[in-house]
Amino acid sequence: MRIEVICTGDEVLTGKIVNTNFSYISQKLEDVGLSVQWETTVGDDRESLLLAFTLAGERADAVIVNGGLGPTVDDLSQEIAAKAAGVDLVLNEEWLARMEDFFRRRNRTITPNNRKQAMLPSTAEIIDNPIGTACGFALDIGRARFMFTPGVPRELRRMLEEQIIPRLLAKSGLQTAIYLKRFHSYGLGESHVDALLAGVADLVPDGSVKLGFRAHYPQLETKLTVRGTDMDDVRGKLGPVEQEVRKRLGNFILGEDDATLEGVVLNELTNRQGSLAIVEMFTSGQVAARVGHLPGAEKVVRRGVISRDLAEVFKAVGLDDALPAGELTRETAEAVASAARRQTGATHALAVLIDLDDGPDRIEFGGTICLAIATEDGAASRRSRILGGREWVRLGAVELGLDCLRRHLQGLPVYERTDFEKV
Repeated sequence: MRIEVICTGDEVLTGKIVNTNFSYISQKLEDVGLSVQWETTVGDDRESLLLAFTLAGERADAVIVNGGLGPTVDDLSQEIAAKAAGVDLVLNEEWLARMEDFFRRRNRTITPNNRKQAMLPSTAEIIDNPIGTACGFALDIGRARFMFTPGVPRELRRMLEEQIIPRLLAKSGLQTAIYLKRFHSYGLGESHVDALLAGVADLVPDGSVKLGFRAHYPQLETKLTVRGTDMDDVRGKLGPVEQEVRKRLGNFILGEDDATLEGVVLNELTNRQGSLAIVEMFTSGQVAARVGHLPGAEKVVRRGVISRDLAEVFKAVGLDDALPAGELTRETAEAVASAARRQTGATHALAVLIDLDDGPDRIEFGGTICLAIATEDGAASRRSRILGGREWVRLGAVELGLDCLRRHLQGLPVYERTDFEKV
């Protein structure tokens, strides 16, 4: 099925806001085995919108239009949709009543321009928007079924998942029992994982399992989209494939589905009634920020030390010895982590120490990361070098620190070389 997405609005066309709605729509459609053939961005201009709707109606089977359903004069989607379909624009009494109730429950009075949101093409089918006043709707233009959605991201996302995708699946004729299995990993690049997982989808020979990736440094999301006649069929197909993915990616899988790296770390510590002290250099406290806001973190996180200067780090953890000379070492990180653990009484301490290169920020710019995890039984550590610019180093160091802590808590080796390191 050929699908087009049309995003409207001068602010999107001119780049004043980043069009995250399109990426979300496209990603969600890919997750259920549908793909977008065309994406069009159009400003708030009647002639341009009419041309875009007409062209999409000639070449696509289904079209998702995002934006232009608001109450202001530059919201034109309903008007142009009616013109493109050759029908009248009429007041939809059902949606007007919904809007009046929406305003009444919030002790507000509906205004004349809000009534504009209840003006719909006469042939339109309402697509429910349970959390806003913009009425989604569907109608035929040319050979395509058009589905109109609001530009507010949270309204779009709710409607897409509950209303739009089921309609598209029904129109496509695809099996509608679908399951998305996700694996999150750190340390392996997309091309490497693609090679490692070559042929896994072929374990189900009917082609109902699709392998995909979403890279967002420093993590990689590996996705298995599985189709079946029902969920029992889906689970039967998924079983051997997900087992093979776990086998091939091994210790690099940090979590599955909705699990996060920081959540896994916190759960591991909570389950053993553990506690954590954190020492960070150059990360702007992002290791602590990843963990500290989670529910239950108040019982686990003891203290965080943040500094760009190693001498200040030594003072903060109670190390009065002279600073070690020369390059940053694993032994230094072990000493800092052990001192932080003793000082706070935590069961675990993580130290992420970073020695940055000198010079301007560039692709060759790098940093040396020495990290250590200390417990009452001793310390585990590793030394790493990451290139790619200041932000690349910072993000990589945060992820490396949390992942090494996750590995240590799960009894896995702290050191396995990643694709992001320079030997």
